[in-house]
Amino acid sequence: MKDEKYKKGLCVEVRNNDINGALRKFKRKVNDDGVLQTLREKEHYEKPSEKRKKAKAAGIARWKKKQSKNNQEYGQ
Repeated sequence: MKDEKYKKGLCVEVRNNDINGALRKFKRKVNDDGVLQTLREKEHYEKPSEKRKKAKAAGIARWKKKQSKNNQEYGQ
């Protein structure tokens, strides 16, 4: 039990030789933590203007999605 505080990173305990279940839990942890997304972002340099452009496009997409959801909800 002393070794638990020295573990680094994400880890999942395999119980009853259920590797598939442990793999699902590990993938969920990696996804929730955003490890792969961070890795993809840092793979290549992105100019600050490109970051702003992506952020603005994402905001517009969120707004359009919210508006379409509201229109469907209220039947407009």
